[in-house]
Order: sequence, then structure tokens, then C-alpha cells
Amino acid sequence: MIKKILIANRGEIACRVIKTARKMNIKTVAVYSDADKNALHVEMADEAVYIGESVAAKSYLVMDKILDAIQSTGADAVHPGYGFLSENKNFANKLEDLGIAFIGPNVRAIEIMGDKITSKELAAKAGVSTVPGHMGLIEDAEEAVTISNQVGYPVMIKASAGGGGKGMRIAWNDEEAREGFQSSKNEAANAFGDDRIFIEKFIVEPRHIEIQVLGDKHGNIIYLGERECSIQRRNQKVIEEAPSPFLDEKTRKAMGAESVALARAVDYDSAGTVEFIVDKDQNFFFLEMNTRLQVEHPVTELITGVDLVEQMIRSADGQKLNIQQKDVKLNGWAMESRIYAEDPYRNFLPSIGRLSKYSPPAEGQTDSGAIVRNDTGVYEGGEISMYYDPMIAKLCTWGTDRMEAIKAMRSALDTFEIQGVGHNIPFLATVMEHDRFERGALTTAYIADEFPDGFEGAELTSNNARKIASICAQMHQKSETRNANGSGVLKGHERVIANEYTVEVGTTVFSLSIKDTNGSCIVTSRDATDRAAVELGISHAWVPGQSLVRSLVDNNALNFTVVPIAEGYAVQYRGADVNVKIRSTRTASLASIMPEKIEPDTSQFLLCPMPGTVTAILVAEGDEVEDGQALATVEAMKMENTLRAEKKSTIMKINVVPGDSLAVDEIIMEFGK
Repeated sequence: MIKKILIANRGEIACRVIKTARKMNIKTVAVYSDADKNALHVEMADEAVYIGESVAAKSYLVMDKILDAIQSTGADAVHPGYGFLSENKNFANKLEDLGIAFIGPNVRAIEIMGDKITSKELAAKAGVSTVPGHMGLIEDAEEAVTISNQVGYPVMIKASAGGGGKGMRIAWNDEEAREGFQSSKNEAANAFGDDRIFIEKFIVEPRHIEIQVLGDKHGNIIYLGERECSIQRRNQKVIEEAPSPFLDEKTRKAMGAESVALARAVDYDSAGTVEFIVDKDQNFFFLEMNTRLQVEHPVTELITGVDLVEQMIRSADGQKLNIQQKDVKLNGWAMESRIYAEDPYRNFLPSIGRLSKYSPPAEGQTDSGAIVRNDTGVYEGGEISMYYDPMIAKLCTWGTDRMEAIKAMRSALDTFEIQGVGHNIPFLATVMEHDRFERGALTTAYIADEFPDGFEGAELTSNNARKIASICAQMHQKSETRNANGSGVLKGHERVIANEYTVEVGTTVFSLSIKDTNGSCIVTSRDATDRAAVELGISHAWVPGQSLVRSLVDNNALNFTVVPIAEGYAVQYRGADVNVKIRSTRTASLASIMPEKIEPDTSQFLLCPMPGTVTAILVAEGDEVEDGQALATVEAMKMENTLRAEKKSTIMKINVVPGDSLAVDEIIMEFGK
């Protein structure tokens, strides 16, 4: 049996592998770079080895450093996680030469399926339906345009190696094909060290559905149902679920059978994923096979009860699968929300910094019978670095059916506290509340369809605005009472605490009064549209200083997070970010006549929207540019971002050169009027 596993990865997936290894009484070795010296996976592992600089190309992607760590620690197996060297045939070959077990498939499977062009050719031979396209390599942008016209727009320009949304662009015309080819080529080279590009037809209104396969070294291969991964942004999955709300049993079996046939064609012997694009009529087409553990594997584990990491380890150890196809049962429904360090209000640009607050919801079974799971590689006080993927955690929920899983996810997101970096929890919460998502009417264009102008936050319903106003007013009163009691005033000179307030929630104003009733309170409120006052019973255990508010409104749970601001709280609830201002009646009347602060005009500058490195300046001083024209590219967290002009103007001054590292809002260039 394998005795010691070196994990050639970092972050949440390294922590995930360590958990299963512990369960199997297998020792673990972590590797780490400068940026990760205090990382959670380093703390969790039995041993840890330093492998170099923060940049992945000088640490996690350097095979010799990983091999040296294996030799120095006596590890007899390697789990590569996903990304980095996980689908590198040369790495797997070197491990085989050293007699080290690779916890992944055989080298031939990696080689064939790791190349999207070769894998499509094999899939066609194996009887698997494939997307029309040009499978030859593309040499330059002009050839990309020619082939795109032959295939027919829209087309998908894709890197032959790798995955995870890197090196992928959709082009609808010649200009986008030229630009997309170069961006895909650059991203692929940086992420995978392989800049080969191919082109295929982009299917309109597609769904992204994938099949989990599992094999051993004795010829046994099964599939464990499917995952729906259609909620994507920039070709990167954001929310996944299992099973799919779209497939019927007949289509599920057909996709599973083709996936097993494809896996059998390369003697597949580990966990792997066959990805399909599915049209509105349930016709499905092979996209690619990922010869590794997928980011979204927890949802499959939650509905099947199969620990995929354990099965990978046992397969690498030469053991036979102890599961047959007839044993696979899909139980209930599971959701996964990827929590990213990014600003959803600024086009989801990456965010870096220290996690001054990190408090995820409790894992395990809830009072309602649902299950919460949170796979993470961070901790409170830790750093989110600019060098790696911005994922903070994978929040998963399980319920007896899809609606129960959604409700559990809503509740879990309500109580997930993160401060110090921007994060996408408001966006995830908004999707979970959305009628179209609830109905399962999904396509890979869902985000573009529903948020065409970007994410601007959700609107509180009038009912929820009233509830939050009532809770915050009672919180304010509680804070004021504590301050008065601790002021040390003489008896008879105590401060009188108000019980009537004007509360502003966004643009809605409530007049309310609070009446204590033995530990809870009755809040009576009225806004401009109310014909009669509304009474709510409020109770909570909140104390000043807490950022999570767990409350009951008429005995129904309502949880949200707060940050103190002048005169109240910044509240985050179900995708809405609102300022709640609580004032006495007199203060409110004065506030209504105060002048509003005017924001500075930055329209004459191109500001860096996130911390990153300038990779290209696409204009020169004196150039006249048009609305939407590309001005510069900035790379951050392994993604290349193109910055564009927002209006017609003239470039007056360029302040940076390629290679410069910039902070948020640094001036890249200045425009003339």
C-alpha cells in the first residue's frame, strides 16, 4: 500500500487530498513557494518542502524541484491535484522511471486526452459525437480568420493543452478572431507552456454537462453520473451541480456509455472527466477529457457517496475498483459555489490582500437535514496572492432534491463572512435567488444574458428592506444602550436612549418605533407607501462588534452580514449591498438638507482595475482611439485582461511600459478631451 504521498499542488486541492490521505493513514508531503510559506496546506501536511519563488513557473511548474522533494522525503506516490503538472505527460513519465506511483491515469491517456486535437480524433474513432471544427494547429491570426470563416461564426478559439477556462475565446467576426487568437495563444503559453491553438464551432444556447468516469488498472471502468457546469464566466465555471436538471435518464445513460467507451480506448485507470456540450434538444457533443480530478468533484461525491481521491489512490496502488456500474446510485442533489477573491461590481476583476475576516458556515448536517461542505485552502489572517488562481473556497450543499440544495446554499452564503478582499458572494447569492436558475433554464450564456451590463447588485424586496431596517434599528439601540451604561455617569443623569428612529435603506425611508418585550422586541414601521403601520417581532443574539447577524423575524430566520459605517451599517444580504442609516427624527430632518459629496472625475484616465502586470500597450501617445478599442492588456492571477476605451478620445500620455507591476487604480494612460 502507498505509504507517503507528495502533493504537487497548493491551496484547497492540496488540503482536500490531505484529508483523504489522513483517513487512509497515509503520510503526506506539501510543497510550497515563497508566497505559500504560511499556507494552510503546509500546516496540514506531515512534512513540507520549499520549492522556490512565488511565480509558478519558478516553483510549482518546475519538475526537477518536485522530483528533488520526492527523493528527499522518500514519498512513494504523487498526487498532482489539478492544474500545474497534473496533465503533464513528461512529469508522469519521469515518476514512472523513478518507480513513484502517479495518482492519475497512465501516460498514454494523459498524452492523447491532454491534447484536444488528438482526443477529438480518437473520440470520433470511438463512436463519440464531436463538435464540428478545424482540428489542425493554427499558425497565425490571419489563418485563424480564414479557418473561422470556413467553420462559420461564431467559433471557439481554444488552447490545445490545458483547461480551466484558460486560453479560450469566442469570436463572432474577423476582428474578434484575430484578437482572440493572440490572447488565447498568450494565455496558453503562460498557463501551460504550450501555445498551440485550434478552432471549433461555437454552439449557441449550449449547456456544459460532464460525466465523471473512474477506472482501475485491471480494465474496469464505470461512470458516476453527470455534473451541470453551465453557469460560467469567461469560460470559467462558477456554479456546478449534480445531477443536471436538464438530462433525462435515456440521455444520461447514452452520455455515460460514450464516456466509458472513450475511456476504454485509452485504458483509463483513474478518476477523469469527459466534458460535453449539449444543445436544447439534448444532442451532445464531446468537448474534451480532463485526465485529472476536477475542481467540482465534491458534488459527485455528495450524491454518490464515493470518495474520488480515495479511489484514485487505490487505483494508483494497483487495487481493483470495489464499485460496479450497478452499484452507482444518485442520491439527492448537490450544489457547488466557487468563492473567488474578485470584485463582482468591477467586472469580476481579481482582488488580493489579507483576509481580515474569514468565517465560513459550519460544515456537516443542518437542522433541516441538508449537508454543508466547504473545501478551502485559506484561513483568517492569510494572504490572497496575485500569483495564483483567486479561488478562496468551494462551498457545497446537499439536499434531498434540487430545491432543498438551493435553499441550503442560500442559507450557507448568508452566513459566509469574508472581509479584507473583494469577493463574489453577492453575485452567487443573486444567482441562487434568480427565477431562471431556480427553474434550471441554464446555458453557458446565462451570465451574459442576465447581467449584460455587468453585475450591479441585487435589489432588496420591500419586505426584506423593512425587516433589515427593523433589525438594524434594534441593533443600533442595543449599541447605544451599551455605550450609555459604560459611560460612568452619575445616577439620575443617565442618557435617554431613543426608541423612535428614521431608517434609510438604500432609497427607502422607514419611520419606526421599538418596544421591548422580555428579550425580544416589537418593531412598528411605516414607509411612504404604507396605509397602516406594520409590526414585526424581532429577536437576535447579536452583540456590538459582530459582523454576522443571526436573527428571527416573526420566528423566521434571516441572517446577513454587516460592517459599521457612519450612522449605521453596510449590509450584505442575498446579493444586495445596501447602506442602512439609522437616525433620530431630529437628525434625519437635518440630514435631508445636507449637500451631497461629489465624486472625483476620473474619466480622463485609464486606471488599472486590479493588481497585475502590464503585458502590452496597444496604442501610442497622440493616437486617436474609438469607443471599445483595445488599449492595453494586464495579466493578473493567470488571466490576461484587455482594457478598452470607453469613448472616442486622444492618447495624451502613457505612464507605464510592458512588465510594470501595478496596483489598483494606478494610472496607465491619460486622455485628451
